[in-house]
Order: sequence, then structure tokens, then C-alpha cells
Amino acid sequence: MTSTLDFPVTPAPPASAVSLLNQAEQGLAAAAREADPAQRFAESYLCALRAAAALLALRGRPHRGRAKPTSVWTLMSTVAPEMREWAAFFASCSATRAAVQAGITNRVGPRAADDLCRQTGQFVDLVHRAVHGARR
Repeated sequence: MTSTLDFPVTPAPPASAVSLLNQAEQGLAAAAREADPAQRFAESYLCALRAAAALLALRGRPHRGRAKPTSVWTLMSTVAPEMREWAAFFASCSATRAAVQAGITNRVGPRAADDLCRQTGQFVDLVHRAVHGARR
């Protein structure tokens, strides 16, 4: 009979993934408190970008040689196929986020901002589980 048990050692996630995820989580808390719907929308989108970047830092970027710049949503679909629907959803929000950053805020009402903030929270939770495992 042995006196020790050997459990597989789970490597720690890359520091960059943890840092990006922390920024996404903290930013989302701030976005939820933002009174201006357009700002809440833009900040929520930025948090989703940071969470996606954390996932890319965790999984690695596919080697493409001399590839032209690619959106994080396209890369995420390749690196994490189980997140394709999230990637498509956030990609569909990109034009609205760009408009808000350009000062065109009439495209975003309170409901759209609240919806994006809530959906970003769900996405950040999924990325948290990918980075840290099931424990929360």
C-alpha cells in the first residue's frame, strides 16, 4: 500500500491571461455602474475584448506566417471553436461600439447597453472557467 497519492499537476494559467481576465472582470463591474447607456455599451464591449484576449493568451494564437491583422473574434473562433457563437455575437456589436467611440451615441439605448453588459458577464464567466477551471 502506498502512503502518497499522485494527482496530475495542473499548470498555472499564463500571467497575461490572468491579468487580462482580471481587467475584464473589474471593468465589467465599473461598466455595470455606468449611468450613460452608450458608455456602458462601449465599456462592456471592451471587457468582452479583454476576456477574449485572455482566452487567446491561454490557448495560443494559431501560426499564420505573414498574416494580415485579424480581429480577436475571428482568432477566437479558430482557437476556441466552442466559443464561435460568442465570437459572432460580439463581432456583430463591433460597428455599434465603433459608432459610440466616434460620438454617435443615438444607436444605443438603456436596454441594448444592459443586454450587452449582462451578456458580457456571461462570457467573462465562461472565460474565467476556461482560465481557472470550474472553481470560482
